Amino acid sequence: MNTHSLVLELASRYPKLYKIDLKLNALVKKIELLSYLNPVNIEGEKAAFYSSKFTKNPLFKYPKNSLDAFVLQRSFFAQEVEHIASPDLAKLYKDTISYYSNMIQCITSIGKGNEFYYNSLRVFGSPNEKDVRNATFILHLADELEDEDSLKNKSPEEARQFFIDFAAANHFPLEVKFSNQLAADAMVKNSTKTLLIKKNTHFSSLQLKTLAHHEIGLHLLTTYNAAKQPLHIFSNGFPMNVETQEGLAVMSEYLCGAMRVKRLKELAYRVLAVDSLIKGYDFKETFNLLHSQYQMPRDAAFTTTLRAHRGGGFTKDRLYLSGLKKIYDLHKGGKSLDNLLLGKTSLEYQNAIIYLKEEGLLAPAAFKNKILQTQQSQNNNLSYVLENLR
Repeated sequence: MNTHSLVLELASRYPKLYKIDLKLNALVKKIELLSYLNPVNIEGEKAAFYSSKFTKNPLFKYPKNSLDAFVLQRSFFAQEVEHIASPDLAKLYKDTISYYSNMIQCITSIGKGNEFYYNSLRVFGSPNEKDVRNATFILHLADELEDEDSLKNKSPEEARQFFIDFAAANHFPLEVKFSNQLAADAMVKNSTKTLLIKKNTHFSSLQLKTLAHHEIGLHLLTTYNAAKQPLHIFSNGFPMNVETQEGLAVMSEYLCGAMRVKRLKELAYRVLAVDSLIKGYDFKETFNLLHSQYQMPRDAAFTTTLRAHRGGGFTKDRLYLSGLKKIYDLHKGGKSLDNLLLGKTSLEYQNAIIYLKEEGLLAPAAFKNKILQTQQSQNNNLSYVLENLR
C-alpha cells in the first residue's frame, strides 16, 4: 500500500488520530530549535575570546524569532488526545505535546541565561553520574597514531562533492548549502532535507566519511523514510528521539570503520561540557576545563564549549554517548533496529510503532541502512571500550 492509500486508510479508520496528527504537524512546522539557537556572530566572538587569552566570555547574538509561546502552547494542549483509542498511541501523542511545549519554551528563552538552561533540561535532561564516569573513562584512552586520512586538507567544495557522491551511491536525493552560522561542521536541516556545510572550514577524509554516514546515512535516511509514513509524527519527531537518533548515527560511524578514539573522546568531552553547566561554570571556565585540564585542542575546545553554552546552556550534547551505548547494546544483543529507522523515532515508544505495524498503518522503509546490519566493527579496541561502558 502506498503512502496516499495509507493516509486514506488512517483517515477512515482513525479519524480522531488523523486530525490530531495533522493539526500537530501544522503547529510543529513553526518550531525548529537549531534554526534559532546557532549564534550569528560566532567567528567574531571567537577571535575576541582568543585575543582576551580566554578570559572574556563571548557575547553571542541569535536570530530573531517571533513565536507567540502562549498561542502556540494553547493550540498544542487543545488537542483531544484522550479520544485516541490505543493507550500506546494516546501516551505517545500526550508526551509529544508536552515535549514540543517545552521546545517552544526553549526557543522563546534563547539568550536568556538560566531561563533557557532550565527549559533545555526539561527537553534534553542532564548527565548522570554514570554518564560522567563513562566520559572520564574514555578520556584515559590513548589516541591512535594520526594518518593521512586525518589531515584536514579537503575544502568545503570538495566536501560538498563527496557528500553528493555518497548520497548518489545510496540513491538519496540531496541538496547541499554552505552556512557560516553552524556550531557543527555539517548538519542536516530536516525541514528542507538539506545538508548544511560550515563555510570556510576544511575536512579530513576520515571526517567526511564520518559525517556522510552520520548526517546522510542516518539523519537524512530517517527524514526520507519518515516522509513515506501516513503519520507526520514520524517526521516531526517522537519525544526523546534525539538520544535514539544520535545513538544510531554514531553507531553507523562505528560500524562503517570511521570512528577513532579521538571521535569517541569528542563525545566524552561533550558530556563533561554539559556537566560543567550543572556545576555552574561559565563559558571561559568550561573552555579552560577542556583546553587546559583535559588538553583538548583550542579550536575543538571552543566549538565544544559553544555547543554546550549556546542559548544560555544547551544540554543536548550529553545524549550522544548514552545513545551510542544503548544502541550498541541492542545491536550486540541481536535486536533489530529496523523500526527505529522509519523516522525520528525513539526507543521508549517502540510499542506504539509495533501497534501501528500490526494495524497496517506503516509504510516499509524507503531506504535501508546497510551499515547498521553489519555484525561487527573491525576496531577491536573500540569494541572493548563500548562493551565496558556502563
